[in-house]
Amino acid sequence: MTHTPIPFPEGFLWGASTAAHQIEGNNTNSDWWVKEHSTGTHIQEPSLDACDSYHRWPKDMDLLAELGFTDYRFSIEWARIEPAEGRFSRAELAHYRRMVEGAIERGLRPMVTLHHFTVPQWFEARGGWTAEDSAELFARYVAACAPVIADGVPYVCTINEPNMIAVMAGQAKRGDIGFPPAGLPTPDDETTHAVIAAHHAAVKEVRAIDPAIRVGWTVANQVYQALPGAEEVTAAYRHPREDVFIEAARGDDWIGVQSYTRTRIGAEGPIPAPDDAERTLTQWEYYPAAVGHALRHTAAVLADAGVPLIVTENGIATDDDARRVDYYKGALDEVAACLEDGLNIGGYLAWSALDNYEWGSYAPAFGLIAWDRETFARTPKPSAHWLGGLGRTRELPRLAD
Repeated sequence: MTHTPIPFPEGFLWGASTAAHQIEGNNTNSDWWVKEHSTGTHIQEPSLDACDSYHRWPKDMDLLAELGFTDYRFSIEWARIEPAEGRFSRAELAHYRRMVEGAIERGLRPMVTLHHFTVPQWFEARGGWTAEDSAELFARYVAACAPVIADGVPYVCTINEPNMIAVMAGQAKRGDIGFPPAGLPTPDDETTHAVIAAHHAAVKEVRAIDPAIRVGWTVANQVYQALPGAEEVTAAYRHPREDVFIEAARGDDWIGVQSYTRTRIGAEGPIPAPDDAERTLTQWEYYPAAVGHALRHTAAVLADAGVPLIVTENGIATDDDARRVDYYKGALDEVAACLEDGLNIGGYLAWSALDNYEWGSYAPAFGLIAWDRETFARTPKPSAHWLGGLGRTRELPRLAD
């Protein structure tokens, strides 16, 4: 027996996501550029030219539109727009405006992310997110982005995965390198409060630019699953790492759900995946059902707020593209089931449009589109044709029982 495919809801976003630092190349004014060229870090290789998408974005958008996608989420680089404190680059603002216009010309609705993990070096040097006036400085940058987002941008994301920002800040304060075998390190509480304040300030600025822009942020959902008897332990573990950031989205126009795998929690805390579990190139457990659990949990936390959900990242790091298709089939079956159950889901954006710089290494291949590191030539994978083709049918497939 095969389930009947689920039609896309009206206005459903169907696309792929990227982040500026991971694909543009040569973001020399960012804090990450400094990290990549420092010793004593987990970073295996620097980003350098990355995919050269700073110059080759028209080709990237051409491919996405040709493949059948209708939406493209990309970020703009704060360190380019404000390379020195209080000094804004008109040329860079014009560059990102051309990207917005280029997307629209190709029939791609742009979702613009204002902050995707990187900050200007000057912002980091003065204390980063925990500096006294960080929210005001971020809001000033958002206001300066008006020429980019004021016209034709229906969705804006203020900050990508703020919970991971707080986690990484906690690591930095403790001098930790690398993540534990299971679960996430303890987030820095001061950074948590700071990024929430910055988000709320940014939401006000975006709405001042144009109240019609739908604004929100995205959360890295770890799909914490309690083993029998560990429900209270799981709730206590999850709240500072995830739920506090979901709850901060009350009053937003949408919230982004981003998930890749699961984390099981026992009486003593996180439990590594079994030795025989299939793992991806990031060493995460292969678990396509993660996105369904993440959607349902996020909806439950915000049940009284009515905030629409958008899957803003979901995918798999693998060199086996057939396995990538299998993962997407399983994930989309979960999305379809959530829609059947009445969840308000406004779109699905795969991670990632391109193989890219995964914060320290080019080895984890998440992309629907491969590229040559010598010539930068782009080659869509079979998974790109399969996933993009669903944008033409406007239906989510269901797996056979």
